[in-house]
Amino acid sequence: MKVPLLDLKAQYTPLREEIRAAMDRVCDSQHFILGPEVQSLEEEVAKFCGAKFAIGVSSGTDALLIALMALNIGPGDEVITTSYSFFATAGTVARLGAKPVFVDIEAESLNIAAGRVEAKITSKTKAILPVHLFGRCADLDPLMAAGSKKGIPVIEDAAQAIGSTDAKKRQAGTVGAMGCFSFFPTKNLGAFGDGGLVTTNDPALAEQLRILRVHGSKPKYYHKIVGGNFRLDALQAAVLRVKLPHLAGWSAARRRNADRYRVLFEKAGSPVTLPKDVPGHIYNQFVIRAPKRDALQAFLAEKGIGTEIYYPVPLHLQDCFSGLGGRKGDLPVSEAVAGDSLALPIYPELTEEQQAYVVEQIAAFIRR
Repeated sequence: MKVPLLDLKAQYTPLREEIRAAMDRVCDSQHFILGPEVQSLEEEVAKFCGAKFAIGVSSGTDALLIALMALNIGPGDEVITTSYSFFATAGTVARLGAKPVFVDIEAESLNIAAGRVEAKITSKTKAILPVHLFGRCADLDPLMAAGSKKGIPVIEDAAQAIGSTDAKKRQAGTVGAMGCFSFFPTKNLGAFGDGGLVTTNDPALAEQLRILRVHGSKPKYYHKIVGGNFRLDALQAAVLRVKLPHLAGWSAARRRNADRYRVLFEKAGSPVTLPKDVPGHIYNQFVIRAPKRDALQAFLAEKGIGTEIYYPVPLHLQDCFSGLGGRKGDLPVSEAVAGDSLALPIYPELTEEQQAYVVEQIAAFIRR
């Protein structure tokens, strides 16, 4: 049996004609950059998330970058964030000449250890940047409280978390000053290429973001600030508008598949650590922790099962950040999770037979 990590064709097939019609609509309009298609998507995502404003941008990375720029973060500034995340979380901080300050994660949630953040705040701290990793919301209240004491804004990296909610049923991306989303094709809401979006409830920040995404110009060709080319393509917006109404159903299917994994693993008696089931988790990835992770991954590949390691090297140990002085042992939980975590297939169209096969093979590897 073949079980891919993700099967985008299974999602595309039933939407094919509607997506092609939406793309034809853009082609007929010949309006390819920003414009009414992007504006409509922004309004629809803002409503879906419960945010006052949504600003479409060119990628999830650029969503983070433009959010930091909107707060005038630059050389000499510090941004507190997690060491266990996709590179863009810290890379965008470094691109602006600022310093990422890494905090360890919680072993259970794999999100930033919120209780350790306040101790990292200095006079140079200009933002706190938690990540809602794998579709589970980080613990935001302690972060918001720590930031409010010093007037430090929180930017939510919600690239993997559109539609997820926290324990208070607040949507990811609506609690902090800004929320940053990615529409990379593998995300729960994926475009046909790169795309991103920033949410905010602050009208002044919304206006600043709109200006920054068009090279800092307002009106056109007049620049009081330096921005960048962070514009979202209308074709991508059109595709996302077709998919958005299906997102809640896809998230429910991912949660159903996560529940099924738990039942199957319990029956198999397999000694792997599963992600804890919490309300609002939308499972952009289903990440287990397992002994002999690399050998297990190779074994599953031989059996036709796709997996992925998110992420093999924590950010504080990446070569490009060696100048920050991070050493092995500094953030033990991040380092341990990087060494034994493995993402299993969790996409909505995954069948019960496929999941049973995945669990069967993992159990077989561990028993041998």
